[in-house]
Amino acid sequence: MTISRILASTLVLAALSVFAPLTHAKTCELAIEGNDAMQFNKQTLAVAADCTEVKLTLKHTGKLPAAAMGHNWVLTETSAFQPVANAGMSAGLPNNYVPKDDKRVLAHTKVIGGGETTSITFPTSSLKKGGDYTFFCSFPGHWSVMKGKLTFG
Repeated sequence: MTISRILASTLVLAALSVFAPLTHAKTCELAIEGNDAMQFNKQTLAVAADCTEVKLTLKHTGKLPAAAMGHNWVLTETSAFQPVANAGMSAGLPNNYVPKDDKRVLAHTKVIGGGETTSITFPTSSLKKGGDYTFFCSFPGHWSVMKGKLTFG
């Protein structure tokens, strides 16, 4: 083999190794609705294993304002669900009933009122395949009935 062929082969292999780790980001979209009867329209949400991030859209289909019947969407590991929900009550509406800088909160939207829509995009890198996740509305009194399971993988 000539030196020029060896050099060319080496350059091709080097170029391939540089680009091999690049993967395409995949945003998966989920949608959920909450109403004035304190209900989500879905009890389960599934995120495919090949998603690198999730865009969740929450729509409040009711008519009452956020201060009276606001809804948000909060995601935690199931083991942290109730402690985070309890801590959220003291965080208040200005903080969307979510404890500030709480590492147990994997994602959350703002609190919205009737007729409003909000979205949040979050990476799936914080999720484990087969993990146990609960989503809920942390508005006081809502989280005991407005909750569901999120699966990843």
